[in-house]
Amino acid sequence: MKTEFEKMRNGELACFTDPEILASIKKSMLLCARLRSMTLFDDDYREVIEELIPGIPESSKICPPFHCDHGNGIIMGEHVFINYNCTFLGGGYIRIGNHTLIGPNCQLYTPQHPKNYIERREDKEYAYPKSIGDDCWLGGNVTILPGVSIGHRCIVAAGSVVTTNVSDDCMVAGNPAVVKKRLDNITVR
Repeated sequence: MKTEFEKMRNGELACFTDPEILASIKKSMLLCARLRSMTLFDDDYREVIEELIPGIPESSKICPPFHCDHGNGIIMGEHVFINYNCTFLGGGYIRIGNHTLIGPNCQLYTPQHPKNYIERREDKEYAYPKSIGDDCWLGGNVTILPGVSIGHRCIVAAGSVVTTNVSDDCMVAGNPAVVKKRLDNITVR
């Protein structure tokens, strides 16, 4: 039988007041609170960010303040840069590829409440994983909804709300975000 935490990580309806889930949230909240008084240059920044996001590569950076509910569900590649004031709600896994840039105030959501209003009254929700590919750039104030993934080498214009998956090599913009341009012909210098 799966624990509520395992259900959460597998996109199944899970009780978010389960003690194991609440312990993960509490740990992340306390570490995020410590980060709010830090900069990338503080001596203990690296220690705190590595405790919040286990396995974060040394080459990846997150500018405080940063907000997340489950830092242990964030999986980052090499040379990722996350700018100020981002919010990652990660009951489901959030995977970010190598060399990806995420602008300030971006919001990545995995939780999804039940659509039925009676079921929504319960302390239960789904958490749908997401991934952002290698070499992507999310402009400021981008929102990515639960279960939505972004392919490799994509650009998401500032202020966009991404509601559906984005294929490799696309530039998307708008609310909801739509493909504005294919990026296949951009040459590397």
